[in-house]
Amino acid sequence: MSQAFVREREGEAVFEDLPERTISSHPNFVTPEGLAHIEAEVARLQAAFSALTPEAQADVARVNRDLAYWTARRSSAQLVEAEPGDVVRFGSTVTILAEDDSRRTYRIVGEDEADPAQGTISYVSPMARALTGKVTGDVVEVNGNESEILEIA
Repeated sequence: MSQAFVREREGEAVFEDLPERTISSHPNFVTPEGLAHIEAEVARLQAAFSALTPEAQADVARVNRDLAYWTARRSSAQLVEAEPGDVVRFGSTVTILAEDDSRRTYRIVGEDEADPAQGTISYVSPMARALTGKVTGDVVEVNGNESEILEIA
């Protein structure tokens, strides 16, 4: 397991375990943008690793851990191109009408690229699972709240 530098006590380095990043058990479906993000993270971390000095053990451990994660995600990535159509699927952008009459738009993407605040949700999220396979006009229920699908792009 990786080790991370925590503090120095009387000239002696004290280390603490640095937890590994958990890799999802779900297939690593990615959009073209998601794959580009993964490749950019690997390149950034490789450059960061090359610039580190041996004395920066905390940084070495963190960069090694993150590089292992992103390298594994790159090797398991399964590129899925969005297919326009009438049915919600991976890569679709879906506009729904919630019970409170608010409209929300989500794009269904891979786990590493999901950012609900930016309107992207992981294909394994409850909302994406409820939407997948549905068509315009269908009503889905998530966490006791119903929403109607208004548009699929």
